[in-house]
Amino acid sequence: MVVIVWRYALRLGALVAGVAGTVLTLAAPAQAAFATEMSGLPARFTAGDQVRTISAVVSQTDRRGGCAKVRWSMVLRVQGIRLDQVKMDRVEENGDFPVEIRTEGDVARLTDRQLDPGTLCPGRTVTARYRVAFAEDVTQGRVTLAAEAYDANLRLLSRQTVTRSVVGAGVTRTRTPTPSPTPAPPSDPPSEPALESDPAEEPLAEQPVDAAPPPANRQVAQTGGFGVVQAAFLLGGLLLSLGVGLLLRLRHLTRAAKDEAEDPPVDRLWERPAPTGRWHPARR
Repeated sequence: MVVIVWRYALRLGALVAGVAGTVLTLAAPAQAAFATEMSGLPARFTAGDQVRTISAVVSQTDRRGGCAKVRWSMVLRVQGIRLDQVKMDRVEENGDFPVEIRTEGDVARLTDRQLDPGTLCPGRTVTARYRVAFAEDVTQGRVTLAAEAYDANLRLLSRQTVTRSVVGAGVTRTRTPTPSPTPAPPSDPPSEPALESDPAEEPLAEQPVDAAPPPANRQVAQTGGFGVVQAAFLLGGLLLSLGVGLLLRLRHLTRAAKDEAEDPPVDRLWERPAPTGRWHPARR
């Protein structure tokens, strides 16, 4: 009996350990090391005919990983300006690249209709280029750009978010005109012309962009919130806890059964053993 119980306990423990290892192994690809960087961004955008070309580069820092195709998606959010005042095109070396555009409020998402021509491998990057311009009637506002790199299965690899200010074409940093000198008493010091303080440079801050509907009517993995990795680790922890609890319970039961087999209960120790001989009728 004890051997059978321990055999089932060992099988259960091996099953729990195997399930937990499988869950953690499946969750490991979601933590693959990828990085996205954006370049070509000015300190601030100027409205008008000025067109800026910005680039998003994704790289794979894990040398043990394999190669993968990339699909780009750019999320654009505006503040103080309208979406119809912004023009953004996805370009490649041979011209414009086809994209699917979805808008919701002040957020627009431009997703590639096909995979990027390049291939992402260890030591090899994939680059996406965009041309950005703002209408002439823009006076002042802000724009947030988030470059997202997905694999062929629409799994988010990495994301980079930057925010820049947008100013009108006629806005320049100039000094205020010097006031005409006025006669003053000799005891008073001459007044100095007031200079307009230069506005502080805007920090290169990264702000989250509101999520837009996923491209191509397919589910897109998101990095924020309770994701697949957290759920996998939680499930693995629960399975391990369940397995340990069952093993302890089985150990307690087998130990109790063994003690009961070796030492009979106290109430049985006081029982008088039955005589082994025959009963003889009493003689008168």
